[in-house]
Amino acid sequence: MKLLDNKKHGKVGDVVKENLLEGSKVSMISASFSIFAFWELRKELSKINDLRLILTSLKDKTDGQINLLGGEFERRYRNRLDSKKIAKECASWIKKKAIIHSLLMPNSLGSNLTHIENNDKSISIQGGSSFTATGLGFTESDTFDMNTCLENNESTKDLLNWFDSIWENKAAVNDIQTEILENLEKVYSDKSPEFIYFFIIYNIFKDFLTEMDEENIIKSKTGFKDTLVWNKLYQFQKDGVLGAIEKIEKHNGCIIADSVGLGKTFEALAVIKYYELRNDRVLVLCPKKLRDNWSLYTINDKRNLLAGDRFNYDILNHTDLTRTRGKSGEINLETLNWGNYDLIVIDESHNFRNNNARKETITRYSRLMNDVIKAGVKTKVLMLSATPVNNRMNDLKNQVAFITEGDDTKFKTYGIQNIEQSLKKAQTIFNQWLDQDPEERNLNTLLELMNFEYFKLLDLITIARSRKHIEKYYNVNDIGNFPKRLTPKNIKTDIDVEGLYPPLKDINLSIRKLNLSAYSPLKYVKMEKREEYNEKYDIKVKDGASVFRQIDREQSLVHLMRVNLLKRMESSINSFTLTLEKLLGNVNAMIEKLDSDQSSEIDELNINDIEVDSGEFDDFLIGSKVKVLIKDIDAVRWRQELEEDRDRLQELLDGARDVTVERDAKLKDLKALIQEKCTNPINEGNKKIIIFTAFADTANYLYREVAEWAKSNLQIHTALVTGGGTNQSTMKLKYSDLNSLLTSFSPVSKERDKIDSSLTEEIDLLIATDCISEGQNLQDCDFLVNYDIHWNPVRIIQRFGRVDRLGSKNEVIQLVNYWPNLELDEYINLESRVSGRMVLLDISATGEENVIEQNKKRQMNDLEYRRKQLKQLQDSVVDIEDISGGVSITDLTLNDFRMDLTEYMKTHSKVLEDSPFGNYSFISIPQSENDLPEGTVFCLKDAEGKVLEDQNYSLSPYYLVYISCGEEIVFGYKQSKKTLDMLKKYGKTNTGIPNFDDLKADKAFYDSKFKLLMKAASNILEKSESRGVGSLFEKGGTVVSKNDFKGIDDLEVVAWLDVIKGNG
Repeated sequence: MKLLDNKKHGKVGDVVKENLLEGSKVSMISASFSIFAFWELRKELSKINDLRLILTSLKDKTDGQINLLGGEFERRYRNRLDSKKIAKECASWIKKKAIIHSLLMPNSLGSNLTHIENNDKSISIQGGSSFTATGLGFTESDTFDMNTCLENNESTKDLLNWFDSIWENKAAVNDIQTEILENLEKVYSDKSPEFIYFFIIYNIFKDFLTEMDEENIIKSKTGFKDTLVWNKLYQFQKDGVLGAIEKIEKHNGCIIADSVGLGKTFEALAVIKYYELRNDRVLVLCPKKLRDNWSLYTINDKRNLLAGDRFNYDILNHTDLTRTRGKSGEINLETLNWGNYDLIVIDESHNFRNNNARKETITRYSRLMNDVIKAGVKTKVLMLSATPVNNRMNDLKNQVAFITEGDDTKFKTYGIQNIEQSLKKAQTIFNQWLDQDPEERNLNTLLELMNFEYFKLLDLITIARSRKHIEKYYNVNDIGNFPKRLTPKNIKTDIDVEGLYPPLKDINLSIRKLNLSAYSPLKYVKMEKREEYNEKYDIKVKDGASVFRQIDREQSLVHLMRVNLLKRMESSINSFTLTLEKLLGNVNAMIEKLDSDQSSEIDELNINDIEVDSGEFDDFLIGSKVKVLIKDIDAVRWRQELEEDRDRLQELLDGARDVTVERDAKLKDLKALIQEKCTNPINEGNKKIIIFTAFADTANYLYREVAEWAKSNLQIHTALVTGGGTNQSTMKLKYSDLNSLLTSFSPVSKERDKIDSSLTEEIDLLIATDCISEGQNLQDCDFLVNYDIHWNPVRIIQRFGRVDRLGSKNEVIQLVNYWPNLELDEYINLESRVSGRMVLLDISATGEENVIEQNKKRQMNDLEYRRKQLKQLQDSVVDIEDISGGVSITDLTLNDFRMDLTEYMKTHSKVLEDSPFGNYSFISIPQSENDLPEGTVFCLKDAEGKVLEDQNYSLSPYYLVYISCGEEIVFGYKQSKKTLDMLKKYGKTNTGIPNFDDLKADKAFYDSKFKLLMKAASNILEKSESRGVGSLFEKGGTVVSKNDFKGIDDLEVVAWLDVIKGNG
């Protein structure tokens, strides 16, 4: 008898190899079977007569799959990349030589047995070693197996008899030959590039893949699927609702940032109904201008198409968070139990992206966080981000904090060690991107730079789909089409029909000369008094590291007012005139107050000693929110500048008043446009037009001058909606509220026939401010006019989203933009000059160290960007995601890949789940792809969880590396997004199986691929401690601790794809 321990006392594999001879008969009981044990003994096994094998523990304990590729210590074999070849040879050998059974009661046999019968002698090896490369001693191991080897005695005969008794017992074993061969085929079968793409993303994303199983997310017993709101949703909206509920349940919150026109409000209503059916108390927080949108669904009213769902949520305005008394609707703010809401829905949550510091007052942000979310019952949060384009990566910080309750380590288990640090890092990268030359600065360059944990964070908490996503992943026959966008019409107008009024650039020069000193009283405080005012109004932020100076804020306000004056001039001469009158009135009031000042009689007055808001000292104070004692002001200097403003404003006002309605060139052009549209509609019979303006003054002016004219000359009704309670219409309606007017303007999309079938007249011309630029479906209309160009190009697209909607009855839609009669470059320069260098108003959420000084180069780059954006809008209507320089959440999430995978798994989930690691294929890409050289993409897994110490790498334990044939890293593991994009582009649609015979996959082929794998592994391992990359395939005889790092042997090859150049 001999003892074998695969270490000092001999290896089982060596003894087996010596005894496998020509004609040997082998009988074996083994807990497992590995193709690499076969490979080490292939020459000897080819000589034997036959092998009978009983497997006692057929399936892997972790995933229930048959494992024929060995365990942890056979990874070095798998990493040789030739498993496909070995599995094919093994299958061929099994068909010729082996019969394989398994125990019907797994693990009912305690030890392994190998019995080899030759003509002259027999041996039996019994003990802990199974038929794997590790069990045979061909690799190191962390187990202490002891085996006994017996030769030519009664014991070997007894062991063979014992084996035969089990083999022949049909109640104990069954034949699994076919199952084993099928599993080997999974290893060696040829794979398509499409399968490799899906196999890689399945493994990377399966742990945080949204479970799209409706039954798993929304239990049918709740009756949720029977609600009106659920059944009004398109499938993509239902998917969004399911995803949002899943994220809310899993992470306590979700941001729905679907693009314009995709129906975020209805998605939110469905989420609300789900939680109401669970008897949760729900609060909707929305901007005041959108309150009517939400309140309609809570009242018993004919206009409420969802009345049957009996919504019962509370509604408050964003501004109510700063109030402590009074009523908001029917809610008494003084007695409201803020902490008793189970779910809060925040519409336009991007309004909370800033947490601006304020002196001695509670901000909306802190009130919401402390009194609502953190207080009382556990509160879940659903946010609707109506503007999914971020100017700053850090815009997300405060919104994420509502979900995490300010805990920056909330997503540590997902590879995001610290949320704030991840966002700061993203902001730093974004700032570097902003500094790039505008010609080079595009979305792709940003995505190349961006840290992956930012993608991961967005993916965890956002639902963000673009119009392109919907068209791509959903059947348009089921959801309808988007209308075709015609090329925008750009109309440049003069101000004065008679040409007597100065051109815009001259008016701009006069605006720039204005001091607007009435709005910056702190600037004129006497030097000896300034410290007192600094103490009262300046705010320390970042724990005192920075000071937010009120005098800087006032100067910013002055700059903004100059811009506002210019924009009002651009909007309409009427709006400009009204603003000048208001400014002039304020200046005169200030001068009058200076003249009547009596505060010098009370010398002991100090700004820090009086209650400025009490009213008691109003006669001695000047200013609105920031009040200054008149006696503390340099009255001579201030009066001088006020009088300069008075004279300039009067001069501007006199000129503006001369331009009467009859001389208003822009108004005349608008009437001609309306007449042309009604006479020659772009869709048969459709006369509807929306006219948007940024200013209520302009809207009121247009309604006053157009409504009766349109009714008399064109026989169409006009409505005015400004959000200020002054809605009007030439059509007689029972109600003039917002919803009633919009329902008569867009009766089909608003389903007016279900509300009041007696109404037959319609409103065809709607004049509106941005109070309806979001959250409204007005798709009956096909013609939208921007009477003035909003400073933010995104707002133009949002306005157009009212008519550019899925399922529109219109074949085509038209955008019309009114521009000042200037060249675009001149227009941009004019705006930049009037605004000057503005200080940053928000300093609490920026990644920049110097919060006041702006980078001049960046400012110039931003102007160039604005020029590109506006030029783009002149030439075509674009999606928000495509606007030049825009960065959208939909660009930064991994949504495309998850959507791909979700769709693929509907028909291929079992194939992906059952497929073993090590899959391989190759793909041909066009010669023209200069940035994608021939090479190999490896998807690797940190199998033991101890390779990489980079806490900010969020795809761990998976790594993607693309390496060229010349062993140069094309995309390292930190550029995984680029590798995924490449795989998606060329892998996803490549469903055919390539001709593997062309590869000539011999030893030299696999050796060359292994060299590339080594280099790819170095890209990952060099970031870890430099240990063990070279310690590769030494055959081991030592015990290895599980905590020891073994270099490349800690990396598992999930799949690999060769990239070759061709015509494809």
